[in-house]
Amino acid sequence: MAAKGTIRTGTAGWVYEPWRGTFFPKGLVQKKELAYAASRLTSIEINATFRANQKPESFARWAGETPEGFQFSVKGPQLVTHIRRLRNCAPDLANFFASGPLALGDRLGPFVWQLPPNLAFDAESLAAFLALLPRDIDAYLALAGQAEGAKARPYLEANGVTGIRHAIEPRHKSFDDPPAHALLKAHNVARVIADTADNPGRELTADFAYCRLQGPARADADSYSPEDIADWAGTIGQWAEQGRDVFAYFVHEDKLHAPANAIALRQALGLALPGD
Repeated sequence: MAAKGTIRTGTAGWVYEPWRGTFFPKGLVQKKELAYAASRLTSIEINATFRANQKPESFARWAGETPEGFQFSVKGPQLVTHIRRLRNCAPDLANFFASGPLALGDRLGPFVWQLPPNLAFDAESLAAFLALLPRDIDAYLALAGQAEGAKARPYLEANGVTGIRHAIEPRHKSFDDPPAHALLKAHNVARVIADTADNPGRELTADFAYCRLQGPARADADSYSPEDIADWAGTIGQWAEQGRDVFAYFVHEDKLHAPANAIALRQALGLALPGD
């Protein structure tokens, strides 16, 4: 019988002014916000990497402000997803992977690749992109070692890193197609579960699940109710029982309540909060 998977719940990012005085205690200084968030959440999606590569020192500092067992997911750069549109992007992938994510050590979770809404499914280009993604440390270091043109030397220290995972968020209807899912399954890449009225699917394409919960998936709802949270707890609990790790983030549309929703989901699953 497979070991039970680990469930991590959190938010996309941790810097959000409306959380000050709501999620973050009043008077908490900004430089302590990540540490506080990591005392209530068990994962956070790093979004800064979408706009620009970050420095190894930043990744190492973020890792040092979180407790054991916490993991970050890392958003892939828009240069790859939105500008290159997944094509001819091997040099850009090399530079990104060499920029410092490995400095997260055992805090490194999945990489997530969010596609532009107007990027339609093309089997050839998707297959070529997925084939480029490293799925173990050796492949990661081999690709990152090809980085060139960056100001800093490639960061190739994989101390504490236990594995490399990828999730992809297609936002075009053409991806709702068995061949697209078959490609993702062949490469063990998780299709992001968005939980929206336009994209309510919960199909798993990898040995872990990656949720960017933006719903709930009802046209008449703009926030998660306790019933919605309980429903997700049931689904995620089943995935974990099957041996799948689960990363569940509340993002965007109801961002003000995202931390509370992440905490509520963890409580509905009967899991202790990291600070308890």
